[in-house]
Amino acid sequence: MKFLPHLFIVGGLACSVSFALTAVAGERPRVEEVRQLREAGKILPAEEILMRSRKAQPGQVVGLELEREHGRLVYEVRLIDNANKVHKLELDAATGAVLRHREK
Repeated sequence: MKFLPHLFIVGGLACSVSFALTAVAGERPRVEEVRQLREAGKILPAEEILMRSRKAQPGQVVGLELEREHGRLVYEVRLIDNANKVHKLELDAATGAVLRHREK
């Protein structure tokens, strides 16, 4: 019976690790959570993010997503420029700072 408490600890750690891994891997916040974050001023509105995206990379917006990456909320914006090249921008949802800009 001395082994039983150790099994609970190991099992609990395994559950914690698997939850942490799924939370890191590009999880999308639920609609109600997004609304609460926006109303609390913790994330910028999509309109502001789109304006900042177009300043960083002029073009037509073809996609917008909000994801949680490594504990941070990030807007992912896809644009097509005048040369028909697709650009993917990642912006910090709280500050609007461009974190990454890739051309595909």
